[in-house]
Amino acid sequence: MTGLLELREVSVYYGARLALDSVSLSVETGAQVAVVGPNGAGKSTLFRALVGLQPVRGGEILFDGRPPGEYRGPIAYVPQREEVDWRFPVSVGDVVAMGRYGRRGWLRKQSAADRQVVLDSLEHLGIVDLAPRPIGELSGGQQQRVFLARALAQEPQILLLDEPFTGVDMATREATLHLLAGLRARSVTVLVSTHDLDLAAGRFDQVALLNGRLISAGRPAEVFTHEHMQAAFGGQMMIVDDKVIVVDQCCGAQVPGSQQHRHDSDWARGSDRDDGR
Repeated sequence: MTGLLELREVSVYYGARLALDSVSLSVETGAQVAVVGPNGAGKSTLFRALVGLQPVRGGEILFDGRPPGEYRGPIAYVPQREEVDWRFPVSVGDVVAMGRYGRRGWLRKQSAADRQVVLDSLEHLGIVDLAPRPIGELSGGQQQRVFLARALAQEPQILLLDEPFTGVDMATREATLHLLAGLRARSVTVLVSTHDLDLAAGRFDQVALLNGRLISAGRPAEVFTHEHMQAAFGGQMMIVDDKVIVVDQCCGAQVPGSQQHRHDSDWARGSDRDDGR
């Protein structure tokens, strides 16, 4: 059966460097997938390719069996915070309202229904009181909530979140997880890149483990094996007292749990400036 999202032997270059090599992946409607891997594995490159910001040099991407230009379902993409110019003079309310442009076009005025969706999205993320404030004045967690609200206002069928748990407070982390739970009930297909492998194992249906190529994809217990982790992290992985320890370049020691995948210790979290870089 064909998934809502299909990657078939997709290769993507970042400059002259091959960032993704012949990646094939199928994601069913309503699935929630954690995309994990070491720093520089190509996770951000994958997301940018899915929304057309990075050209595909080989293979094909299909949405509901169609090439991207023929797919009309809304796709929401929340990039890493450092990719956004927070100095741009725009208010929180205006940013969230941008999520409606795909529905009505850039030149048409907001309808009452559009305004209600924007208000609902602000309320869902708990930022209604921030609506008149410039985005540049907000904390990192507040900025993340604004972009989540904008994505929610798009009423997406597919949502891509690039490292949404990095550098945010616990309240924003929980608000993000609450949002994902609500989208699950609405059968929205979600891909989230994260360094937090305990979170990936405990809160997501599927995991896609990348390191330039797709190492493994499937249920967390199937993906997080010693063999797959060694293939993904190589010399960054050690076994200490029957614990798998990964030392990522950005994050320090990461301890996911035992080889039996108890995942009883938190993975350190850090930024993922991968983009094939």
